[in-house]
Amino acid sequence: MISINKVSQLYGGTQILWDLDLDIVPGSITCIMGRNGVGKTTLMKTIMGLLPIKSGEIRMGEDALHKQSAERRAYAGIGYVPQGRDIFPMLTVEENLRIGLPVRKSKEIPEKIFELFPVLKEMLHRRGGDLSGGQQQQLAIGRALVLEPKVLILDEPNEGIQPNIVKQIGDVILKLNAEEGLTVILIEQKLGFARRVGKEFRLMEKGRIVAADKMENLNDDLIKQYLAV
Repeated sequence: MISINKVSQLYGGTQILWDLDLDIVPGSITCIMGRNGVGKTTLMKTIMGLLPIKSGEIRMGEDALHKQSAERRAYAGIGYVPQGRDIFPMLTVEENLRIGLPVRKSKEIPEKIFELFPVLKEMLHRRGGDLSGGQQQQLAIGRALVLEPKVLILDEPNEGIQPNIVKQIGDVILKLNAEEGLTVILIEQKLGFARRVGKEFRLMEKGRIVAADKMENLNDDLIKQYLAV
């Protein structure tokens, strides 16, 4: 599905990613994990084209994503929910959701969005900035799903979110993966959530992938070595 080969990336003169290799299996839920500052968010931004790469390549199937603009990557079928949500606070919920419609053939918001997140229908005409943090996160995920993506990237979707919304987000990820085969790439710090929804894990250290396996094989030694603070 997505293949990253020998990608290096510089940010402000500092190298963040070092010849990084990563393969995302179609239909998987892959958790990218590691301590703060190891390059997880930078990696997601390079996949989306928000940061340039110094060398290497990023492919989705036969498409060379690293040669395409961020906009074209959305058209290729990648939905992105950045850390911090980045909704438009002065636009209504409906206006936020409609931003992704030009990528779709249909120009109507899919009813599926409101089935997954009923609160968005209830607050359709409320400004995004007036929503709670959990509601804003649901809006951010809904906005990405409007694209009907093949791959959904979520960067710490549970940061600062109340437990009932965390559970709902997990349920939505599992539902979309099971029923539609949606491929999910998830940056997640909460080990319990990662184990609940993840099928695969990739551990990062100093800008590289240092461990990769099925989620059930994430053992205490790996947690102590690469995740414990």
